[in-house]
Amino acid sequence: MGKIIAIANQKGGVGKTTSAINLAASLAALEYKTLLIDADSQSNATSGIGIDPEKANRGVYDCMINGELVKDLAIKTSIDYLDLLPSNIDLVGAELELQAMENREQRMKTALNDVKDDYDFILIDCSPSLGVITTNALTAADSVIIPIQCEYFALEGLGKLLNTIKIIQKRLNPELQIEGMLLTMYDLRVRLANQVVEEVKSHFPKMVFETIIPRNIKLSESPSFGMPVLSYDAESKGAISYLNLAKEIIHKNGLSIPKV
Repeated sequence: MGKIIAIANQKGGVGKTTSAINLAASLAALEYKTLLIDADSQSNATSGIGIDPEKANRGVYDCMINGELVKDLAIKTSIDYLDLLPSNIDLVGAELELQAMENREQRMKTALNDVKDDYDFILIDCSPSLGVITTNALTAADSVIIPIQCEYFALEGLGKLLNTIKIIQKRLNPELQIEGMLLTMYDLRVRLANQVVEEVKSHFPKMVFETIIPRNIKLSESPSFGMPVLSYDAESKGAISYLNLAKEIIHKNGLSIPKV
């Protein structure tokens, strides 16, 4: 049975979609069958993996609103072992449409039940909000990764997100765990970045991943070419970092890394 991991932070610009794309690609590169779900109406995970959102006629919206099957709408990507459930502009209206629906917080969980056994990992790229779609993702997930950028105000809003997670654990998904906090956009040369790393580690000593994602030009460039950094430049610091993160998650979940 696959593990469902939501990647969430209501702050924008923290490396959430970058992490979703590149972690998914890294898990796939290690031969773990992975499904990436783009649960953000901006569709950046869809375009960043090389799929045109305008041509992805059906996806997350249709599964949540119309009850269509994920397995019928998931798209094979150019990367072996990696599938994508895309999003498009239709997802903008889903927040309003879900308000009137029965079991509105459970729609994504219900949709994923049919494919959970088909994948080793299912990663959900959440929108930068704590709306009903993100609530759906956290209700469906086994765990959540929280990206935190190594910049000023890094911890701002984190309390609100952690409180939301506690509410969801209490009311909707008692099994939800925090997979880890992921420090992103780290620049070794910047004193503030080092202070943020120490601050986050001191506040959450057992929750922070050992892997820290650096600022990296290849990581910034790769989405514009519609590919994860591992495909764009496998030897870049960004690619190596996400591969290390994938290995860390694999070890944490008691799995083994194939000799590839």
